[in-house]
Amino acid sequence: MMRSLWTAATGMQGQQFLLDTIANNLSNVNTVGFKKNRVDFQDLLYQSLRLAGSPSSLHRQNLSKYPTGIEAGLGVEVGATQKQYTQGSAKQTENELDMMIFGNGFFRVRLPDGRLAYTRDGSFKLDSNGDILTSDGYYLEPRITLPQDYIPGTVNISEEGIVTVKTAANPNEDIEIGQILIYRFINSGGLTNIGKNLAIESQASGPAIEGIPARNGFGFIKQKFLEMSNVNAIQEMVDMIVAQRAYEMDSKAIQTSDNMLGTAVSLKR
Repeated sequence: MMRSLWTAATGMQGQQFLLDTIANNLSNVNTVGFKKNRVDFQDLLYQSLRLAGSPSSLHRQNLSKYPTGIEAGLGVEVGATQKQYTQGSAKQTENELDMMIFGNGFFRVRLPDGRLAYTRDGSFKLDSNGDILTSDGYYLEPRITLPQDYIPGTVNISEEGIVTVKTAANPNEDIEIGQILIYRFINSGGLTNIGKNLAIESQASGPAIEGIPARNGFGFIKQKFLEMSNVNAIQEMVDMIVAQRAYEMDSKAIQTSDNMLGTAVSLKR
């Protein structure tokens, strides 16, 4: 069987995976805090038909060596996928619990099973107890609870993450109720994504580094703003066209190999 059949097939599989990734990026173009994925390809093994530096028989008295070898590549494979943690665009809102991190860092939430997860999605809500949580009910960590008699519309979150409110008992005084912390990683691309705009730490990401917003290299918090997806729809459409054309070229290579095999088979009638 011709080697090119299998080689071109790996190319089609690789471009299909790239298209799957592009489709996921485009489907999340309006997802708050979403970070686009990038696919990294690498070539497969090579079949060595002649090794570089092997002896040549062209000059028997003064044995020379081949300066280059003969290698046949066997296709392509997906080497890795990586989240691109570039800053997304800012969207102003009227929700006093919406927060955006300008710069480096993640919010931390606690999952129902006790694990800690990290997110760039700052669209937080309140429950009946006054606790700040995500849309799925995961508590913001460290946990912050608003007083039962707080006055709606008086929540203030500073760039350093200090949360203050006014209460019915003290309508003219800002009462500090908590400090929002953010977290960063040595290798953010090594985080394990689990959906719902959440990621958990892994051995590749390293442990979370805790910090106060706007200090020591951490980003600062902007209240009543949300970070939108960093997906560039135009760039994704261009990448889709490139992937489609590459897929077509690989399919043409398979068709051409099949025609050549057909020609060889038809030599004997």
